[in-house]
Amino acid sequence: MRPVAPTVVHGEVNDRLDQYLRYLEFERAYSPLTRAAYQRDLKRFYRYLEEHQLDWQTANHHHVSEHIGLLRRQGLAARSIQRHLSSIRRMYHFLKSRHIVTDNPATVVVSPKRKARLPSVLDTDQMHQLFSRQPKTDPEKRDRAMMELLYGSGLRLAELVNANVSDLDLREGFMTVIGKGNKTRQVPLGSQSTAALSAWLDTRGFTTPEMPLFTGRKNSRISPRTVQRQLKIMASQQLHTDAPYPHMLRHSFASHVLESSGDLRAVQEMLGHTNLSTTQIYTHLNFQHLAEVYDKAHPRAHQRPTSESED
Repeated sequence: MRPVAPTVVHGEVNDRLDQYLRYLEFERAYSPLTRAAYQRDLKRFYRYLEEHQLDWQTANHHHVSEHIGLLRRQGLAARSIQRHLSSIRRMYHFLKSRHIVTDNPATVVVSPKRKARLPSVLDTDQMHQLFSRQPKTDPEKRDRAMMELLYGSGLRLAELVNANVSDLDLREGFMTVIGKGNKTRQVPLGSQSTAALSAWLDTRGFTTPEMPLFTGRKNSRISPRTVQRQLKIMASQQLHTDAPYPHMLRHSFASHVLESSGDLRAVQEMLGHTNLSTTQIYTHLNFQHLAEVYDKAHPRAHQRPTSESED
């Protein structure tokens, strides 16, 4: 790639990275978790550039390919390498749009293929069991309300922790959610979610609209790690496993609604997916489930075909 500026200054490399991260925060409105993932990937590539006396302008596709090959040899999973390469591509796209570089060397580098993996879900019986115990303490009421929202409305973890009291309309039965890319959508609240949220808000007493919907210690906004931990505790007590994680409840929501309704567009809207192809993975999941039921239950599923006799 032909450099725009000939001087290699490593401080400038880091400055460009900081500039890009500010762009993701203020112009693209990416969540802290997403920005942190970009930062980790790009810091790793930045260290490679430092070790080889390169910068964003002098690195070419051979260097990007060599870096990706190094990640493979270090045992990084194909999914992580794909994300890593995507981060580099997007960084160079940003630099090119700012006329800092003339080319994107990462576009010609091929990422490793990975096996398509369907999302893990809990079945309806497991979900009933997870919510079978009535909460008694204030923290249990909070945890019940959080899990009801994750499963009952298909919220992402970041959407849950960033929600405020003002986002709820319990009377009308919906919640306003600010999703990826700062996009706003409204999701319905089922009767169970509404009851759980009402019980949680009653325990808090006085609240103002701008207050966080879910709080931890000292009434501070609850952290994603706390939600993850509380779900594992709840699942250990009710399901005797700590395998479930917050996004699994979102997957379960999508799978169960799609299985019952068959309305892919409605599920897409409730999940806040930009592309329908993202939602379509749940159709494959449901087909896999139906195929398993057929194999177990249908009397002809395992019956060997009889060959016609020749006269």
